[in-house]
Amino acid sequence: MIKENSYFEGNVKSLGYTSESGNATVGVMEAGEYEFNTGTPEIMTVIQGEMEVLLAGEDQWQTYGAGTSYHVPGNSSFKVRMSQQTSYLCQF
Repeated sequence: MIKENSYFEGNVKSLGYTSESGNATVGVMEAGEYEFNTGTPEIMTVIQGEMEVLLAGEDQWQTYGAGTSYHVPGNSSFKVRMSQQTSYLCQF
């Protein structure tokens, strides 16, 4: 079954599903800055656009463009910011 998710007053939307490799969501974020919490480790892949990321414990933002990925540790929070709509794949 496909699960619909909406966060931050509709500025972040995703569709969740389960595949052979585990759970995942595909979504789109409006331009802006958001902070997420996660219980499980995640692999975030930018599909289109560009995402600046500040992981927990880091002091510098890192930029990820289309086709690049980053790892988010479990039981942590992280911040993202975009200057344009950006699509992503989150595997967890």
